Amino acid sequence: MVKKIDHIGVAVKSIEESLKLYEDALGMELAGTEVVEEQKVRTAFLPIGDTEIELLESTDPDGPIGRYIEKRGEGVQHIAYRVENIEEAIKEMMDKGIRMIDETPRYGAGGAKIAFCHPKSTKGVLIELCQRDEE
Repeated sequence: MVKKIDHIGVAVKSIEESLKLYEDALGMELAGTEVVEEQKVRTAFLPIGDTEIELLESTDPDGPIGRYIEKRGEGVQHIAYRVENIEEAIKEMMDKGIRMIDETPRYGAGGAKIAFCHPKSTKGVLIELCQRDEE
């Protein structure tokens, strides 16, 4: 079902400050930023090989990333796995007893269709299923 790691989401207080690490220290290049109003987040993608690092900065302290940082601090927030058909992947996960946060896909950054698995049923890891139609 899973094709590859699509990206790793990293919660940050400031994308601008975090780019000092990713661009200046690690030599990665920013591919672009995007605000996803529905999720109250600003994202920045930094490609590396055939995957990406997604920096996530809250646009609202009450948004999911704002609450995450308040509770846990900055750091890895989720791992996104690329799937071919997200509707089938959601159904398969639920059939296998995995609790879904999203039982239907929603819009994610870069035009992706996404759905999150609940970390209580995935050994504490927030897993994002991600379908991109550009391939």
